[in-house]
Amino acid sequence: MGESLLARATREAGGPEKLLAILGTAALDEALRSWPAIARPEQLEPAGEWDTWLILAGRGFGKTRSGAEKIKDWQEAGTCGRMALIGPTAGDVRDAMIEGESGILSLYPGKKKWERPKYEPSKRRITWPNGAIATAYSAEEPDRLRNKQHDGGWLDELAAWDDPQACWDQYQFGLRLGKRPRTVATTTPRPIPIIRALLQDPTVVVTKGSTFENEANLALSFFGAIRRAYEGTRIGRQEMYAEVLDDNPNALWQQAMIDALRVARAPMEMRRLAIGVDPAVTSNPDSDLTGIVVAGIAPCRTLERCRIAAGDGPGELHAFVFDDLSGIYTPAAWAQKVAGAYEKREADRVIGETNNGGDLVESNLRAYGDRDISYRKVTASRGKQVRAEPISALYEQGRVHHVGTHGKLEDEMTQWDPLAGMRSPSRMDALVWVLTDLLENRGPLPYKSPWAGRKKRSPGFPGARRI
Repeated sequence: MGESLLARATREAGGPEKLLAILGTAALDEALRSWPAIARPEQLEPAGEWDTWLILAGRGFGKTRSGAEKIKDWQEAGTCGRMALIGPTAGDVRDAMIEGESGILSLYPGKKKWERPKYEPSKRRITWPNGAIATAYSAEEPDRLRNKQHDGGWLDELAAWDDPQACWDQYQFGLRLGKRPRTVATTTPRPIPIIRALLQDPTVVVTKGSTFENEANLALSFFGAIRRAYEGTRIGRQEMYAEVLDDNPNALWQQAMIDALRVARAPMEMRRLAIGVDPAVTSNPDSDLTGIVVAGIAPCRTLERCRIAAGDGPGELHAFVFDDLSGIYTPAAWAQKVAGAYEKREADRVIGETNNGGDLVESNLRAYGDRDISYRKVTASRGKQVRAEPISALYEQGRVHHVGTHGKLEDEMTQWDPLAGMRSPSRMDALVWVLTDLLENRGPLPYKSPWAGRKKRSPGFPGARRI
């Protein structure tokens, strides 16, 4: 474990009181404000020629502080004047990268007004007194990076982006200002193609580290709790020790299988479309997620990848997973989220798991969502593994495609080990419910959708709609 210069000086002086006596108050205060003095060596920019500095480290390592300090360093040195700040969502960029405890604005405590950067949330922009600008982008909207030029950037939690490759590509096309544009990417790893590619790229320098390297700055109770819960587990190896794991041999899904069948778009004609809901009974910060997954089925005749994968006939139906809207919500919030997706996607039905919520799920949708929603309740009468295995088999047959990347959902699918007695996660449960309903009802709709009069039907194909 690396030791900061200040920590080393304190140890060699014989303690903080003796160091204070040697340096004096003014010098010690200056040292406490100096990032090179208080940072661990792993948090400082590596030497040598590189285009991307990838900090691949566990939760709590200090990745955010390292990224923020690098942006501050580049603007002070005049190395970069037009920088990009990209996070998984707009909220993540604001709450962690800019306004967070270790974000950019936290690096200017006690500074006079004219010395601090100006943050304009409405313009998604930070401006420094020397004219340097950093613009905030959400990885959910990669097209916002089109026609934008930068000479540097900080990419946070790259592995958690919805479609990391698309956003990375758009960012790279605009990284063309200055003499040597550079990027710092800070993330906890996932075994996804872009992370594996970066690890093999000779222009990328990689810093790896674990949660425990920053133990001095984190609560002792935190370490006790995470060790008890996650020590020795796959998720612990990934989230604490930052290992890029191979697929779990006991999982029902493999990442390589999902990646091979991924598509950028679905067929225009959807035979049926539904929303699976696995509700939580509470909405506290430590509550379970409410799983919300949107999927549809369509003939795969228009997608070459489908025909190659399964050897299908021209009219064989495949499933397409569009959205993962899961989160910790109040009952009203998740009902409104479901209702919004129902209208946006012109869905035919909502499938709700009722073991936890009973009939309250439907009444919640009617009260807070839309009383005309077509709803079907399902009850878990079989074990989680038994319900999930037929859906896993459909993936193996090449008949289920993720439209874009759904990182958190895919993590749950590939990390859940049914042999380890783990609780099945909510996102995965919602996926299983919706795909089971769709693929058990492959023909034209056996009921009249309440949205039927408002949908744009495609001629000559029963039950189809354009999306």
